[in-house]
Amino acid sequence: MKSLVIKMRVDVLQLNDAIFKIKSMCCQPHGSYVCVSNVHMCMEVFDSPSFSGIVNGADLVVADGKPICFAQKVLGFKDAGQVRGQDLVNLLCAEAGLNGYKVGLYGGATEETLRLVEKNIRQDYPGIDIVYRYSPPFRPLTEEENSSVIDNIINSKVDILLVGIGCPKQEIWMQANYKKTDCVMLGVGAAFDFIAGTKKHAPMWMQRIYLEWVFRLFCEPKRLWKRYLKHNPRFIYHLIKQIVSAKLR
Repeated sequence: MKSLVIKMRVDVLQLNDAIFKIKSMCCQPHGSYVCVSNVHMCMEVFDSPSFSGIVNGADLVVADGKPICFAQKVLGFKDAGQVRGQDLVNLLCAEAGLNGYKVGLYGGATEETLRLVEKNIRQDYPGIDIVYRYSPPFRPLTEEENSSVIDNIINSKVDILLVGIGCPKQEIWMQANYKKTDCVMLGVGAAFDFIAGTKKHAPMWMQRIYLEWVFRLFCEPKRLWKRYLKHNPRFIYHLIKQIVSAKLR
């Protein structure tokens, strides 16, 4: 079941449901991609018809941000749960180690960051088989470079590709390339930085009361203040409009 949060379609599920669906995708003979949604993504969907098509066309969209899960519940989807990207990555890595899924890593701010991601994942999940790792440049890849990347992913027989190059770049890249492979691509956002230890999670008490964004803003004010100033007030406004409109029907 999917809910409509403003203009973004988000699956109504719990963490274990998401794991089950991704494992099912791994058994399919074609590629697929998963979006991990938050307020930023929701408003990018609202602002861009082309990006809306990319996110709403994903095989799975989970509610990573607590405000997205809250919106689902307020809109009447009481079974909706928050599926944090980091929790999803952790459980998928555990499942990969148990079930023999081959994992690939695409992204990271630097090759050193990605090396730390691989090292820490291997330490936490000793049975995991990481068969591919690539940290792309910040500029767009040339067609030749991208073809080489896809060839390497295919030749490595990746089952689950964790893609961490930030929203909206990672969703655009996944949608453009998933059909060329038979793996499940998962846009993980900042998860690589958390795994590498270059960023810290907000304390649980802040997460519980919807203030994780305040912690992240405090940690990265120069990068995030414009995004939060642009997106957060508009998200609240358009969500209230949607709620009022639904109640008046």
